[in-house]
Amino acid sequence: MKWKMSRKLIISAAVLAALILLIQLVPVEQTNPPVEADLVAPAPVKDILRRACYDCHSHETRWPWYGRVAPFSWWLAEHVTDGRADLNFSRWPIFDFEARELMLRDIEKQLMDGTMPLGSYVLGHREARLSDRDREVLLEWVRAGS
Repeated sequence: MKWKMSRKLIISAAVLAALILLIQLVPVEQTNPPVEADLVAPAPVKDILRRACYDCHSHETRWPWYGRVAPFSWWLAEHVTDGRADLNFSRWPIFDFEARELMLRDIEKQLMDGTMPLGSYVLGHREARLSDRDREVLLEWVRAGS
């Protein structure tokens, strides 16, 4: 009986290892397109945005080593794609006034309710945590209608 259990366990582990190796062959695009027209903002604002937001919301993503290992690579690439689609600081000046106003209101809402940066992102990127002062600086910038 023990031999059957051990054999099943070994076969299961081998199948799992083979699947993990096979999924590494699925290509994932992790690129940084050229910056079209970067956001112009005061240095303190820009520093906070670069530290806490640009990895998902710009064409200046710093792709970490684990971003090359599936399934993490899939998850990370999807987050960056979604983040750039929602708000892309590398295209900010290209957006018209109304689009920027909508994005600023969304930034304000997410700063107020603490939903950005994502908790899962901050777990691995402690530098992305926003202090109360960081939030104040960003809220002042947002409310000024930048």
